[in-house]
Amino acid sequence: MTDYFIFPQIDPVIFSVGPVSLRWYGLMYLVGFVAAWFLAGKRLHQTKWTREQLSDLMFYGFLGVILGGRIGYVFFYQFEHLLEEPLYLFKIWTGGMSFHGGLLGVIVALWWFAKKNGSSLLQVGDFIAPLVPIGLGAGRIGNFINAELWGRTTDVPWAVLFPGAGPLPRHPSQLYEFFLEGLVLFTVLWWYSSKPRPVGAVSGIFLAGYGAFRFVVEFFREPDAHIGLYSGAVSQGQLLCIPMILIGLALIVRAGRKPAEGSKA
Repeated sequence: MTDYFIFPQIDPVIFSVGPVSLRWYGLMYLVGFVAAWFLAGKRLHQTKWTREQLSDLMFYGFLGVILGGRIGYVFFYQFEHLLEEPLYLFKIWTGGMSFHGGLLGVIVALWWFAKKNGSSLLQVGDFIAPLVPIGLGAGRIGNFINAELWGRTTDVPWAVLFPGAGPLPRHPSQLYEFFLEGLVLFTVLWWYSSKPRPVGAVSGIFLAGYGAFRFVVEFFREPDAHIGLYSGAVSQGQLLCIPMILIGLALIVRAGRKPAEGSKA
């Protein structure tokens, strides 16, 4: 019999000081935000923005992630619960964040910043896109540590027995997402955006890249129990990725018809 990896019991709370607790998932959010801020400072010279404007951009973006992520999770994955208990939307401490909701929140935040500072949404999006994957990867590490959002059952040698996931070993799909949506996507975007590119090209690669990676990993990830698979084949996450892929490809094609952008955002 294959010896699968038995996931250890890890306290989701790292430490507590009085009523304040630091959780692993919260730490991963912090890692993502700090990394984005640091990398943004490295690329600030590519723009015409001041440090103060950069601070505003990052604040709006972080706010978009939190608000959009929560609202998106409730509407995309817990809408029936919302109808039964409208105040559930505000119970952030119960957990539940959606990438696709966070993305919509960030897009609204970037649009607002662009409007205030004389830039286009795609110019701001091209600047922000390479900063995002580290946070995505860190979040998936947080999911793995919390033993949540595990994969489907499998007999591969690296399968994991997650606590609370039944007696059968499962794909560590959180680590697949960390590798593809975090490490690979960051490497591609950071390298590609290091030189002037047509407006919208970087944003397009991010949308199409994330959408494609997430769509593939969903085949290894356990579907949400209360939603399951549509037509027995497609998950909610995959449905939400399809528009991302199509819009991303459209932006790439559109950008390919234009010369590299020489002016600063």
